[in-house]
Amino acid sequence: MRTLLGILTLIAATAAFSYEDSLLDQDFRRLASDEVVNLGEAYAGKVILVVNTASKCGNTPQYDGLEKLYEEYQDDGLVVLGFPSNDFFGQEPGTEEEIQEFCRLTYGIRFPMFEKVTVKEGEAHPFFAELASASGTYPTWNFHKYLIGRDGRLIAEFSPRTQPYDDKLVASIRGALEL
Repeated sequence: MRTLLGILTLIAATAAFSYEDSLLDQDFRRLASDEVVNLGEAYAGKVILVVNTASKCGNTPQYDGLEKLYEEYQDDGLVVLGFPSNDFFGQEPGTEEEIQEFCRLTYGIRFPMFEKVTVKEGEAHPFFAELASASGTYPTWNFHKYLIGRDGRLIAEFSPRTQPYDDKLVASIRGALEL
């Protein structure tokens, strides 16, 4: 019954979703690829956790928890989107190919990763500027998290200190997934 309810909720959310009116009307290139993805089209009706990432940060072990969240809740409609950023003390200095290899080999990352971007205030990519405008908070460090609902609107933001399995973050994800 839970699965049927989840499927019906997803169908209703996808049918009502208009990515042009959401934060997700953004095009990004997949990490180390020429493929361009419109987030609104690709993830319509999904609950999305957006994270600015870095490979040489004290928070880098969060990759493990983020991948586990993705694995645990992807069938319910969660997708984690990673955006490498070298904004904070050069903690993501590698090429996109090096970042991709590190994420796959070290943490087994399978959630979607996108091109390296700037996220800090005053220089942020328009997507992160919109997320900051909606939340009132720009990332001030690596692994800042933004939770976006099935309707493409911001639900909450979480500091870089918030671990992937933090009770409040998981409760917010489960609430957005209606679990």
